[in-house]
Order: sequence, then structure tokens, then C-alpha cells
Amino acid sequence: MDGNPRDHETLLFTSWIESELVERVRASVPSWTVIHEPDLLRPPRYPADHGGHPVQRGDAQEARWQALLASATVLFDFDPTHREDLPELAPNVRWIQATSAGIGQLVRRMRYAERMPGTVFTTASGVHARPLAEFVLMAITGHARGLLRMARDQREGRWERFAGTDLEGRTLLVVGHGRIGTEVGRVVRPLGVKVLGIRRTPDGLDPRTVHADELHGPEALSALLPRADFLVLAAPHSDETEGMIGAEELAALKESAVLVNIGRGALVDERALIDVLRSGRLASAWLDVFETEPLPVDSPLWDLPNVLVSPHSASTSDRENARIMDLFCDNLARWQDGRSLLNVLDTERLY
Repeated sequence: MDGNPRDHETLLFTSWIESELVERVRASVPSWTVIHEPDLLRPPRYPADHGGHPVQRGDAQEARWQALLASATVLFDFDPTHREDLPELAPNVRWIQATSAGIGQLVRRMRYAERMPGTVFTTASGVHARPLAEFVLMAITGHARGLLRMARDQREGRWERFAGTDLEGRTLLVVGHGRIGTEVGRVVRPLGVKVLGIRRTPDGLDPRTVHADELHGPEALSALLPRADFLVLAAPHSDETEGMIGAEELAALKESAVLVNIGRGALVDERALIDVLRSGRLASAWLDVFETEPLPVDSPLWDLPNVLVSPHSASTSDRENARIMDLFCDNLARWQDGRSLLNVLDTERLY
């Protein structure tokens, strides 16, 4: 083969994407074979759904799909129909661009790093920062203005005036102050909220460059918790972060404090969280992620009056696919040029 071998890749879209965005990819890599067969993909249940509605392919369709997997050298997303046997069905793949930021646990669970040793995995980190930050803004303003109480009173037909509060001078602690935490800070600081950030390596970084007032390492968590009016969890699920917020950490918070979890459910001891919410030692919790998803129907969290349950949808947006394509096209150019890709997964740290 003449020229750069990366000019002759075979790219397969394995999850649903708008046709106009596929054409954008084709225009960016004109020498590639770009395969997009919507009839073989799971149709979306909502805008930018990459899991899709389960469908059963016929024998001929399945044979066609497996032939496409076998020919691919680059995949857009992890095939939701062949998670278990993807390494065997796609032996030539050297790069997978994910549509999610939190793929570390999937890669570990499926042992993709060991079973696909020549493959690079890149995440969609950063794509979901804006909608997640707006979810945090909703949570902290909703708590301050009594949104859960208003919804309950409206449902019960009760007119009862009350006093909320405001956000100026409040302190928000972000655990996992990366791209999401930076966007949270950008959104909430104009309201007079002080932002404290915890990140794995804060040394030498000016807090102002990431829209924070202070930056600390993970060892400062216990000292910072009593200062927080709002605790926002935005860290990935890793060995270091699993169960990092337990009974002791929750007890260190003010009774007026609010927990917002947009990271992963495994970061929190859910039983301890339920206990403090029931006792009133935590004012409210605004939860997008849970230990078990979907949240079991018998979970007490559904019925607690000081809890908002979001079905892992805080990050989703009808604009998501266009943002993912911005990232993907940037990475496509980098791949062709032999430059470092953006958002390469560290398969040891899992982010």
C-alpha cells in the first residue's frame, strides 16, 4: 500500500448517529472507507441515545454486521450488540472512539485492554460538561428556592408560603475538578458562589484558570467537607474513588448541606446516604447516578421528600452528537497525522 497507511482505514459506526454528521466524517477522511448502515443499528429511544432500542437482526443482517465488524480498523463507539465478543468479531480494530466519558469500568469488565492489546480507546470526556454543569445549577438553585417542596405542595394542592434562600456567599465543593468541575465553576461563580475544587494533581495550577477559588488534592477532602454548602461529585469510578463518600464523610457535612452526584453511584455509600437523608442530617440530594441502574423500584430514594432522582440523564442533550463529532473529527485528523489523540483512556486509572 502506497503512502500513509492511516489514509486507508475502514471506519464502522456501531451506534446510531445522524446521517448529516456521518457525511461530515466522510468529508474529513475522503480516502477512508466509512460504513454507516442505520438499518443494522439499534434505533435511538431519545436524541443522542447510543444504547438504542433493542432489536433482533435477521440471520442475513447479523451475518452482514459481523462481516463489517471483521473488516473495520476503527470503530465509532463500542458495539452495544456485541459487548462480550467484540474483540473476537473485530480483530483488526486499532482505535475505538467512545460516545461516553466513563468507559473505564466497561473496558475493565470486558477485559478489552488484554483482549485487544493493540487498540487505543478514546473517551468523550468534555462533551457532556455543559449539560452536567447546568444540572448542578438546577440542583443548587432548586434547593435554594425550594423546588422539591413546591412540586410536592402543588401535587397535594397545598398553598403554604415559605422562605427559601439565595446563593451569594455559599460554598460549593467539587470532587473531581476536571472539565466538568471547570464548567460548573464557570456557571455558578457569577452567582457569588465560592468554588473549592479537589483534583488528583492540583500542583502548580492557578485556580482561576479552571474557574475555582481554591484547588486541593484528594487528601484535603476531610478538611473541606465541613466548609461545603454544596458537595458536587464529578469524579470517575476508579479504585481510588469507589466508596469515597461514606458515613464518616456525610457526617462531616453541615446539616444544611446538599449533595449533587453527577459522577458515578459507586462513589457514595448509598445506604449511609439514605440514612442521613431520612434523619434530616443532610438537607437534600440531587442524584443522577446510583449504585444499581436502573434504580430498583423498591429503593427508598424514590420516595424521600428531599431527593431528586434523575435517570442518568443529566449529561444528555439533543446537541450531544454534534459535540461528539467535533471531538471525533479532531481525533480523526490527529490519527491520520500520527499525532497524540485526545482523551486516550488510561486503562490502569480507568479515566
